[in-house]
Amino acid sequence: MPLVELVPNFSEGRNKEVIDQILYALKSAGSAKVLDARADPDHNRLVVTMVGEPDACFNAAFAGIKTASQLIDMDKHTGEHPRIGATDVVPFVPVSGITIEECAELAKKLAEKVSSELGIPTYLYEAAATQPDRVNLANIRKGQYEGLKEEIKTNPDRKPDFGPSELPKAGATVIGAREFLIAYNIYLNTDNVEIAKRIGVNIRHKNGGFRYVKSMGFDTKPYVQVSMNLTNYRETPMHMVVETVRREAARYGVMITETEVYGMIPVDALLDSAEFYLQLNDKWERNQVIEKKLEEVSRNESQALINYTVQDFIKELASDSPAPGGGSVACVAGGMGAALGAMVSRLTIGKKGYEEVSSLFSEKLKDLDELHHKLTMLIDKDANAFNGVIKAFKMPKDTEEQKAARSAKIQEEYKNAALVPLETVKTCKAVLDVLFEIGIKGNKNALSDIAVGAMNTLTGLKSAALNVEINLPAIKDEEFKTNVKNELLSIITGLDEKVNYLVEEARKNF
Repeated sequence: MPLVELVPNFSEGRNKEVIDQILYALKSAGSAKVLDARADPDHNRLVVTMVGEPDACFNAAFAGIKTASQLIDMDKHTGEHPRIGATDVVPFVPVSGITIEECAELAKKLAEKVSSELGIPTYLYEAAATQPDRVNLANIRKGQYEGLKEEIKTNPDRKPDFGPSELPKAGATVIGAREFLIAYNIYLNTDNVEIAKRIGVNIRHKNGGFRYVKSMGFDTKPYVQVSMNLTNYRETPMHMVVETVRREAARYGVMITETEVYGMIPVDALLDSAEFYLQLNDKWERNQVIEKKLEEVSRNESQALINYTVQDFIKELASDSPAPGGGSVACVAGGMGAALGAMVSRLTIGKKGYEEVSSLFSEKLKDLDELHHKLTMLIDKDANAFNGVIKAFKMPKDTEEQKAARSAKIQEEYKNAALVPLETVKTCKAVLDVLFEIGIKGNKNALSDIAVGAMNTLTGLKSAALNVEINLPAIKDEEFKTNVKNELLSIITGLDEKVNYLVEEARKNF
């Protein structure tokens, strides 16, 4: 499932009623989740962080922009932070399953919709920029709302990407796509804002400072602030910036009082700084952090096919990935057959008129529950069965010893790739044996379910058998191949007739 981070910035950080209405619009627009919302009265700005699927974030962004345009009059707005509109900037950030290019297309689509439906001029920036000088947000915001209000009418270079060349009271909005950004502020124990401004100039990229730092000095009470956007925390880590600001501040006889992360931050950015200050040695690994380890375990579990929704499983099945494939589908078919048998058992046990067979169904229910659970677990086991073969083929083969080891490993993994679906075959056969035993003795209102269960299980068995057979030609052990073929034959023989008989018997009693 693709996930996007949405970080809309609104020009309101003081009026709680307006802030609440904007947040309500964002939350009510769909399934995107608000992770963080921070309003700063000095900057007079609200920064919201949301995460969701692309369409959900798109809908939330539009709802937020629309609400802000109705509530915020930029002619009356004041604040420390640069801005050109009620919704100043809206970046889409790729989180997982989506590229920066796809986020850029999302931004363009939103910009066009905002302009056409709300009459707000929109500019595209960063990865969505249509002009080189608009990659940098600061260039678009030059002169802020007041300056743009006049220039947009006469200067062709200030013409928006979409919408009118005239600012409404909601101003203009900048929309784009970028990577993760950390909004980071450092406070100094002085009320001399010129010191903060000089430090801001010295550390920012366009004045020869850090490549991935955009910074300014602000007069915030009681102390001044060096406000920064760190656009690539991996290349310019936070601790490097802090130590530089500390040294710069000392030149003016002042100190850092505290720092502030504004909004959300990747955990690795904090770990970079922790490792620096703790001077951890090369034996240190981040998975020693218990939360990181649990995250890794959780991620691996969530990637298991059995945790997919039906829709996601079918979508993955339709992709160009070789797994999941027919083997996993065989497990699903057999598992559904066993589950249907379990359902019929539960609809029979304790019901009036079925007292004589309740004990039989109670006994078989335990078997069916175990069998559908086993087939469910085989879904991922089968999907991973061929991975060993692929890894074996990647083994080195430079020497004769390496070639021999590689060849032996390939044969071992091919056998495993045949034995896993053979396990599915055997498990499906066990399900069919139970279904044949309970037959049409169960709840008459569910006879079609027994028939469907048997048909699904037989399909699963035959499908798994095909996945056994396709691996046999690559195996050189003739005795192994003969034994597997004979076992398959003994299992499959006569099953078609038995399933057909059960289906017809069920149909006669409809």
